[in-house]
Amino acid sequence: MTLRTGHIGLNVTDLDRSLAFYRDVLGFGVIAEGKEEERRYAFLGSLAGDGRPVLTLWQQAQGSYDKAHAGLHHLALEVDSVDQVREYETALRDYGVDFAYEGVVAHREGSVSGGIFFHDPDGTRLEVYAPSGAEGAPVPSATAPTCGFF
Repeated sequence: MTLRTGHIGLNVTDLDRSLAFYRDVLGFGVIAEGKEEERRYAFLGSLAGDGRPVLTLWQQAQGSYDKAHAGLHHLALEVDSVDQVREYETALRDYGVDFAYEGVVAHREGSVSGGIFFHDPDGTRLEVYAPSGAEGAPVPSATAPTCGFF
């Protein structure tokens, strides 16, 4: 028996705001949506995919993400190339996103993988990365993985 990640569920404070971010900026498609006032949610996935949810947004949070509490550390989203990472970086900058580091950074010293690190509208930590192509990119910390403490 092998477990695989089915989908990730995130609590959000404002579903409309989060949908705008995940749909319009990151490109997720809306697969299903619950619109009852006290039970709002959205299942998100690939527009060209198999219709399975990748991410579910639940409007039930009372405050923003807090890295000091146990739970989700960050959500890493993989793309095929560093050029695609940079395309997302441009779209996210245009949207006014808060970045943890300036530009594409390597996952650790000497790593070929790397990406961008930023926060969604509720402060949840996110990463868009490519498995290769980040050779020579700066490393924010020589003593820990880049994704560990942003």
